[in-house]
Amino acid sequence: MIANAMILLLALIGISIPVGAALGLLGLVLDPLYSMLPLSNAMGEIAWSANNEFLLVAIPLFIMLGEVLLRSGFAERMYSAMSLWLSWLPGGLMHANIGASTLFSATSGSSVATAATVGTVAIPQIRRHGYNESLFLGSIAAGGTLGILIPPSINLVIYGVLTNSSVPKLYLAGIIPGLVMAGLFMVTILVACLIRPAWGGRSLKGSWSQRWASLVHLLPPMGIFLLVVGSIYAGLATPTEAAALGVVGALVLAASAGRLNAAMLREVLENTMKATAMIMLIILGASFLNFVMSATGLTQSLTDAIRNLDLPGGWMLLIVVVFYLILGCFMETLSMMITTIPIIAPIMIALGYDPVWLGILIIVLVEAALITPPVGLNLFVVHSVRKSGSMNAVIIGSLPFVAAMFVMVALLVAFPSLALWLPNAFG
Repeated sequence: MIANAMILLLALIGISIPVGAALGLLGLVLDPLYSMLPLSNAMGEIAWSANNEFLLVAIPLFIMLGEVLLRSGFAERMYSAMSLWLSWLPGGLMHANIGASTLFSATSGSSVATAATVGTVAIPQIRRHGYNESLFLGSIAAGGTLGILIPPSINLVIYGVLTNSSVPKLYLAGIIPGLVMAGLFMVTILVACLIRPAWGGRSLKGSWSQRWASLVHLLPPMGIFLLVVGSIYAGLATPTEAAALGVVGALVLAASAGRLNAAMLREVLENTMKATAMIMLIILGASFLNFVMSATGLTQSLTDAIRNLDLPGGWMLLIVVVFYLILGCFMETLSMMITTIPIIAPIMIALGYDPVWLGILIIVLVEAALITPPVGLNLFVVHSVRKSGSMNAVIIGSLPFVAAMFVMVALLVAFPSLALWLPNAFG
């Protein structure tokens, strides 16, 4: 039954049915096959329950926050500032790709928005400065993955909803691993360009006066980050309310820059609605599928099968890591989280793993899914922004950064305090 469900899901995705619809269709197929009662009659109630979660209101707000900053021109100025400070390193602007992605991740909460924003600004620099195209594109795709780890993260909100974990603690837990991950990406670029100096393109030079002057362009994203995250930990706002504050702050910045107008707001609202509709369709489809799997006993059978293996916690952790790495090659990140976490998380928490630490580990594993073929979403985003050439170049350039993510997983397992120190100290 489990194998048949997985094969059918992969088949539906393989024929280009949207992931959210594929999850719902799978639920509709499993319903008459394994249930004595018409479970589809509960679709309305499930849809209402899934949409009636106050915390999920943060999703469109964080998407809108990123859209406003993108269309206000702050991303370009932020990238220029990063290029002045980081382009002296071997690898040049590829380090600026990671630095800009890190900063933008602290405002957008979305990997796709981060990759698209930085890619739009950075890709024209490839030929202009003679960079290795594959590695440069891979740095953009990998940098974009930081959007779901560094707070405010949409995926951390969803993990918190699914496991009833504290979103503020998850946000604290994501800060240090997010910065360490960015550092690992930069080390990857550094090593590659020391081995092959030609890959690093022509070095850019900037005076110290230019660098100090450029710091003013880093203030807007840092201000938004402090407004959103600071209001949460000051006890002034819930994550959803903090997201709304972030949108207000971004609109004020856009107005101050003279970019706030009716046309800009229309684009922001249109893109926010499109992205929110896609995410909510996945949530609705996955919620119905989870309901069918639970009602038909599939979830319990799978849980019992895993528990009956009677493996030590370390082996179970290894199985979970391998499971997510394999599944990430075939499923989109949100659908993968929503369908697997209700099964995986209770088992791992029962084995003694901290739910906050587990959330950060799963997010890192999900990040790998964003840049692994054949359905790595960031690969498609970077390729679409590039508008020419082969997808293979993006895939090949991303592989060294996947290796860096494996190192991050190992560090989290060896040193859980990377994720738990801040929540324990301030949570």
